Amino acid sequence: MSPTDRAAPGTSGGRGRPAAEGAPASPASTTFLHPAGWARPKGYAYGVVAEGRMVVLSGLIGWDARGRLVAGGFVAQARQALTNVATLLAEARATPAHVVRMTWYVVDKREYLDAQEGLGRVYRDIIGRHYPSMTVVQVADLLEPGARVEIEVTAVVPPRRRRTRVIAPP
Repeated sequence: MSPTDRAAPGTSGGRGRPAAEGAPASPASTTFLHPAGWARPKGYAYGVVAEGRMVVLSGLIGWDARGRLVAGGFVAQARQALTNVATLLAEARATPAHVVRMTWYVVDKREYLDAQEGLGRVYRDIIGRHYPSMTVVQVADLLEPGARVEIEVTAVVPPRRRRTRVIAPP
């Protein structure tokens, strides 16, 4: 597919396949990029094109509303971080379906990989079966002592369609 080719809105590009297995239909202003011949990604999209109001969330960790890190390890912290993402998206009048990019910073790659089953359940419980463009990066440490994961998010909320009101002449 050339850079000037476009996929139909809500498709993955190339041949109109979904971005990842189980991916739902996307908002009409979002296109998931999937060049013909590329392997199907599992749990993420290669890229996303979106139009609308941008919502940018800073890196969120697994702390509660009072700023205390939750106990229970990696999956518990990821659950709380994703809950924080959903809460902030709602504050911006957005939903997890509007997320176009997630970056996960983890302090231990092995811990992340070993937690895939539980992490997948937590992700689907909070975000759903929406798999945006996603990157996971192992870092030496996070700023908050004890934090195991930090998640940064970009969402794009489609523009509202304006209703045209026709006023009949008197």
